[in-house]
Amino acid sequence: MKISEISIKRPSIIIVLFIILTLGGIFSYTQLGYELVPKFEVNVITVQTVYPGASPTEVESSVTKKIEDAVASMESIKKIESTSLENVSIVMITLRDGADVNFLLTDAQRKINAVLNDLPEDVDPPSLTKFSLDDVAIMSLAVTSKLSEKELYDLLDNKIQPILARINGVAKVDMIGGEEREIQVSVDAKKLEGYGLSINQVQQVIASSNLDFPTGNVSSRENRTTIRLSGKVTSIDQLRNLPITTAQGITVYLRDVADVQDGIKELEKIARLDQENTILLQVFKQSDANAVAVSEAVKKAIAVHDKDGALIGGIEKDYSAQDIKIKIANDSSDFTLNSANNVIHDLIIAIVLVGFIMLFFLHSLRNAAITMVAIPLSLIATFIGLNLMGYTLNLMSLLGLSLVVGILVDDAIVVLENIHRHMEMGKSKVRAAFDGAKEIGFTVTAITLVIVVVFFPIAISSGLVANILAQFCVTVIIATSLSLLVSFTIVPWLYSRFGKLDHITNRTFFGRIIIGFEAGLTKFTHWITGILEWTLKNRKTKLATLGIAIVLLFASFSLVGNGYIGSDFFPGVDRGEFFIQLELDKDASLEKTNRMTQKAEAYIIGKPEVADMITTVGQASDGMMSPSGSKYKSEIHVVLKKNTFKGDSKVYSATLRRELENVLIGAKVKTLNVGIMGAEQAPIKLTVIGSNVDDAQEFAAKAAELLREIPGASGVKLTSEGGNPEINVKVDRDKMTSLGLSLSTVGMAMQTAFSGNTDNKYRAGDNEYDINIRYSETGRSNISDVKNLKFINNNGVAIALEQFADVAYSSGPTLLERRDKSPAVSIQAQVIGRPGGTVAAEWEEKFSKLEKKPGIVTVWGGNMENQAEGFGTLGVALLASVILVYLVMVALYDNFITPFVVLFSVPLSFIGALLLLALTNNSLNIFTILGIIMLIGLVVKNAILLVDFANHKKALGASTHDALVAANHARLRPILMTTIAMVIGMIPIATATGDGADMNRGLAIVIIGGLLSSLLLTLVVVPVVYSIFDSLQRRFGKKEKVNYEQEIVADYVPNQDYVDEFSQH
Repeated sequence: MKISEISIKRPSIIIVLFIILTLGGIFSYTQLGYELVPKFEVNVITVQTVYPGASPTEVESSVTKKIEDAVASMESIKKIESTSLENVSIVMITLRDGADVNFLLTDAQRKINAVLNDLPEDVDPPSLTKFSLDDVAIMSLAVTSKLSEKELYDLLDNKIQPILARINGVAKVDMIGGEEREIQVSVDAKKLEGYGLSINQVQQVIASSNLDFPTGNVSSRENRTTIRLSGKVTSIDQLRNLPITTAQGITVYLRDVADVQDGIKELEKIARLDQENTILLQVFKQSDANAVAVSEAVKKAIAVHDKDGALIGGIEKDYSAQDIKIKIANDSSDFTLNSANNVIHDLIIAIVLVGFIMLFFLHSLRNAAITMVAIPLSLIATFIGLNLMGYTLNLMSLLGLSLVVGILVDDAIVVLENIHRHMEMGKSKVRAAFDGAKEIGFTVTAITLVIVVVFFPIAISSGLVANILAQFCVTVIIATSLSLLVSFTIVPWLYSRFGKLDHITNRTFFGRIIIGFEAGLTKFTHWITGILEWTLKNRKTKLATLGIAIVLLFASFSLVGNGYIGSDFFPGVDRGEFFIQLELDKDASLEKTNRMTQKAEAYIIGKPEVADMITTVGQASDGMMSPSGSKYKSEIHVVLKKNTFKGDSKVYSATLRRELENVLIGAKVKTLNVGIMGAEQAPIKLTVIGSNVDDAQEFAAKAAELLREIPGASGVKLTSEGGNPEINVKVDRDKMTSLGLSLSTVGMAMQTAFSGNTDNKYRAGDNEYDINIRYSETGRSNISDVKNLKFINNNGVAIALEQFADVAYSSGPTLLERRDKSPAVSIQAQVIGRPGGTVAAEWEEKFSKLEKKPGIVTVWGGNMENQAEGFGTLGVALLASVILVYLVMVALYDNFITPFVVLFSVPLSFIGALLLLALTNNSLNIFTILGIIMLIGLVVKNAILLVDFANHKKALGASTHDALVAANHARLRPILMTTIAMVIGMIPIATATGDGADMNRGLAIVIIGGLLSSLLLTLVVVPVVYSIFDSLQRRFGKKEKVNYEQEIVADYVPNQDYVDEFSQH
């Protein structure tokens, strides 16, 4: 190895190189931001269209279907899901991976613009948004003050919200709760009728007397002045005194037929923090901003304190006269920072533990220090790679760093061990350093390459899983490559200067420990060798050994088959918080929902484990916000006390739900768990697509019944809910026309009377407020008010609605769902205490036996969809890794058969990995599968060391049996050391608790189990396979191997008859 020679002769080059790498690494580290998980795009385009006052059925037929047809022709669509709710249509277009979202967004906009004219008149133009995971609120702020609710809302809306929205990285700030100012014109139906007026006339009068007209200008030669007719209403009294002329020509004033008040909008949402009324501000970050940095900036904008804790700046200082207090109710970046710090903490423990192990094996602090140098040098330089790749410090890249600690010392250990062996032969330290590094150079490179190629397939593939795991893989690749560089440069250089053979004496305390340790090690070596010699005795023992290994392998696979190990997409992450959602009858008013929610809060706050409660009444986060809010829903975000609560929050929330169901009569209670990405949507989701809604509904209802019987599934519900009470007005067109009315006047009048008309604005100072014209509360409280609604025809005759229409109660669906342009119904459920994949698999077995009407198809959504996709990607990656490892070894051994011997060690590691998963009750998820892929690289390494040495020995003329036994003796130490270093490096992660630890635990457990089982089995089974292959090769192979190295320079006898044509002239 040329590079080792340079580093021994001219170390200054190497020193300079590593100084540059270290400084670069430290600088890069300061540039990296924190994140919870790597930023990955979920490519979804949402089209939201508001159609005021329309029922779900109407929204579906006149809006949703048209928009679906428009966007269906876009390219790279994976699926189209649409929901039609009251007043609103939502179409979600999920795109394939690697699709160009920004281009498709404009494409969708163009296609929708083309069909705008086909949509009903009073539909708001559709709004298109690109959905990404960053569109969730990163902070919730609760605001309190001594102002009235109305004044506080005004102040927040006009002054404080803009300050927060201006902060770098904040996308928007939403306000929930509070009372918004509005000018209310409450029309009295009885008085209108008395004067012979219709509500349309009232609205037209207000509209026509609240205008500013630019009416041209007066100009002479010298100057020119604009004339403006200002007719805007400037005070409430002016509004009250607007004159209205009746059909009989009498003038009445607006105050005679309506009550005009400067009031507040009808409440739609109420927010509370720990039972105190408040206005919640939700801060959303821009998708490229860093959550931790944004959260810091928001905190700074709210209040700046000096050293003594006195307030010196920020919003709280500026508005201290109003006593504005902003409390941070919830901040997601806390969890991120805690998780990152926990991993860094595990990393440091791992480094210390690995150093300790080195001490025992290498006998001297000096040698241990030489190998340990590899860790900080490689880790610090890795940050340069992370920075260049545009990565952040997140759970994945940090996890990569902490897992790699055990691998980093490997190369250094192997090189050092070999140099040590050369010194024991009696060489000088410089010569030993050079020879030792040179002899093993190729092997060490192969070992490192194996780890690199194992992770390579995931690093370059695309898809949801690859997006999450790529940072982990690349981190490991960069760090391992750097450790290879260290082991060929720094290790030989340091050894050539400071190395010496230490003779252990039992005079010192430390020496005695080491001698004891060595004695144990020798015993272990002899024991392994004894087993090996027995297994290599004859053909029967060899085959028996192989048989036992294969039986063990199948036994471990049956753990998965028989359900001892479940499957899941993402490991359950416990953040110690959850949502309790309440749902009352569809026609419940906000007050009723509020009372019920207060009852729930009073119950929950009595629990000693609860730290905070953030309540919103009138909305529930089910992934889709309907703009009208849902008056019959509310949710309470419960945060448990981090330090005292030690249980499982999922189980806690489930028991709390049971208790609440007994307290709250008439409300449906459900829980939502908070996972790594925030509130988890239903982990189990099955969409039933049918040719019509009823077929789909019927099948879904049967399937849901089956799901309720399966243990682990809770909160099973269908998405399409019926039973939305409606008052249905059927118009008889002939009668209506003969009475001199048109549908548009009837519709307008009904809309204004019952829903209100806010086309007119009232100006106060810089701000505009809505003027809302509608019937007073007494005139719009029951069905008879609808029947008696009066219209005035052109002859000034009053006609009641029931004269030309049937008015009756009916009920319609509250939500209509479609999937890929067909009617659909989804079944959703939460999972408690069991892996989601397992529950889903059991359920599928049952519902697939149900009879299906023609046209019914079932599609998995939620975690199962991700799991199928993710396991697919990882399966391919696993296969690719094995093939790449094989190819690396073909290059190493210049032989196509020997690598199979080495690859035999891979399945042996699965035995321990699966066994330990089953024992620790972990599931197969994307992280544990990643662990299994990582195992391939780690395990093959040990086998390479063994086979490599045996080949060397055989080349020197030893018999196969002796070569294998010698290999076992010589290589047992480095194999034991690297394995133990790796296992010890993993233990802190496998035993970690705290924020974010649940994800990493499975990964570490797989690696520990796999390494331990492969350690014992590799040392015995690989030699057995080697000898079997060897005897097969002897029997069927070519007798003599041609030595091409000699053939290249072989002597030859010149041919006598050869004539060189050119030398004749």
